[in-house]
Amino acid sequence: MAYDSRMNAPHAGQDDIAKTLGLATSTAQRNWRNRRWRRWGGLAAVVTIGVAALLLWNAGERGAAPHYQTQEARRGDLTVMVTATGNLQPTNQVDVGIEVSGTVASVEVDYNDAVRVGQVLARLDTSRLEAQAHKAEAGLDAARARVTQMQATLTETGTTLARLRAMHKKTGGKVPSQQDLDTADAAFKRAQTEVASAQAAVAESAATLKLTQTDLTKAVIRSPIDGIVLVRAVEPGQTLAASFQAPVLFTLAEDLTKMELHVDVDEADVGQVKQGQTATFSVDAYPDRRFPAQVAQVRYGAQAVEGVTTYKTVLNVDNTDLALRPGMTATADILVQKVGDALLIPNAALRFTPPAQTDAATDTGSVVGMLLPRPPRSASKTYTQEPNHGADQRVWALRDGQAHEVAIKVGATNGVLTQVLSGAIEPGMALITDVVNPTATP
Repeated sequence: MAYDSRMNAPHAGQDDIAKTLGLATSTAQRNWRNRRWRRWGGLAAVVTIGVAALLLWNAGERGAAPHYQTQEARRGDLTVMVTATGNLQPTNQVDVGIEVSGTVASVEVDYNDAVRVGQVLARLDTSRLEAQAHKAEAGLDAARARVTQMQATLTETGTTLARLRAMHKKTGGKVPSQQDLDTADAAFKRAQTEVASAQAAVAESAATLKLTQTDLTKAVIRSPIDGIVLVRAVEPGQTLAASFQAPVLFTLAEDLTKMELHVDVDEADVGQVKQGQTATFSVDAYPDRRFPAQVAQVRYGAQAVEGVTTYKTVLNVDNTDLALRPGMTATADILVQKVGDALLIPNAALRFTPPAQTDAATDTGSVVGMLLPRPPRSASKTYTQEPNHGADQRVWALRDGQAHEVAIKVGATNGVLTQVLSGAIEPGMALITDVVNPTATP
């Protein structure tokens, strides 16, 4: 026991020294240090595994080939349509107005009434016009009476002048005097002038009477065509003033069994639209029905609305069943071209360009570049213009997983499919339309 005490004595001395220097460690402190080292060791292992996974992921991404989306070329019929909107209108629409002022005494027709040429539509109160006509008749009678009076004066002055001239001749120029002859001659000429003036007054009075009678006739409003009343804008008792502009009282449509569809064709499509082409159109009133039509006229006059230039195009429409009504909004599809048994390719293939290849060295030139994660690379595509008829284009065909360029010449297109006029394209050939990135996440 004494030996053991001596053996432990140095350790006791060392503990006393450590305590004196402040270097003594407790059991709790040693345990804390051990846990800290274990934590750092686990974190280092996780980082190592993550770096290895990133290196494998980057290597896989660099080595993965692009995945292409394709559609096949095929043979079929190609129909090229031009779509335009517009409104239905009668072939002949007439606005019936009035040229005289007055109070409406009666209205003889109503909306949707069928009318004939010359049928009375409305009447004005003609009491004032009749009074004016009587006054004009009286004025004409007075003018005619004045003509008779002036003619009598002319006869009298003519007789007097002839008598004085005969007397002057018989007396050898002594009687009457020259002054008396000149006075008689002047009176005769004044009588002639007054007769002409009175006759002119008769013509004026006759014209005034005729004008009044015309106004009296126009006070009865009659239909100028056979048709249907579309609009009635007058009521009995209404006062009409036609001093500057004739008020429109009725709107008549000549024949609703034959109508016109006026559509606005865009300037980019107007070159394809021609007279005689067939079309179909629909209206909101009958969404499940298509109506036939035919292009009758493509007008040269342009109209610009909000910067968009269009050309008015008129289509003839058969409306025998009277299902269509004036003013309906219609959407027309005009058949401008039809190609049978054509070699067709999707327009998406004409717009496709393979993605540009990136240099792998720029991605892996440093350890940092290898370690840093990169987002999935999307396919870079260049979009070309829409197919140009007859122009040289190119598409990309998929052969053995690789994209191969094929030069072609295109023809007609309907916006979805395009006709191939020439080129190494065969039906069933897979044409690339897009790139699908297999590493992209949704």
